[in-house]
Amino acid sequence: MIIVGQTLVSEELFENHFVCDLNACKGACCIEGESGAPLDAEELDRLEEVIDEVKPYMRAEGLKAIEEKGLYEMDVESDLVTPLVSTHGACAYVFFDEAGIAKCAIEKAFLEGKTSWKKPISCHLYPIRLADLSEYIALNYHHWPICAPACECGSKLQVPVYRFLKEPLERKFGAEWFAELEEIYQAWKAENQG
Repeated sequence: MIIVGQTLVSEELFENHFVCDLNACKGACCIEGESGAPLDAEELDRLEEVIDEVKPYMRAEGLKAIEEKGLYEMDVESDLVTPLVSTHGACAYVFFDEAGIAKCAIEKAFLEGKTSWKKPISCHLYPIRLADLSEYIALNYHHWPICAPACECGSKLQVPVYRFLKEPLERKFGAEWFAELEEIYQAWKAENQG
């Protein structure tokens, strides 16, 4: 782990490559899994604020899920998450575009200028997962087989995980933090790749 400010960054964010390939995976991270997307406590208020603008982009199944379960729920590990449309199903906020790719209704409302909140930070940061360690926030790389096309694409383009996620990392930790991470990466690369 590498210390950057109040964060502990896994070297896997430097070692692994990643660039989403939605044409290959069809947005599987939004429709597979046993739990919804993790939410920060402050994001609960954001969901409440934007839900009226988001609802027009949601599917009937998603609207039914939030009507029955609420805008968020607790998963089996007592973490706050977005609700799923079924026990092992799509996030309630998913819609499918004309190519059958799963996309986020929250982000769609943002992209169309309806809200100022892009989407939950856990979604924006994926495949990075954050862990609160009291004094530090750990940034870990989450390995998931459904992201194999993203790993292949990232390898072809030689884009490290952290660099692909520059926008959400700056959103969460700031531009100065990211600039420091970039400097650390350059030193790490020189040391580890000669």
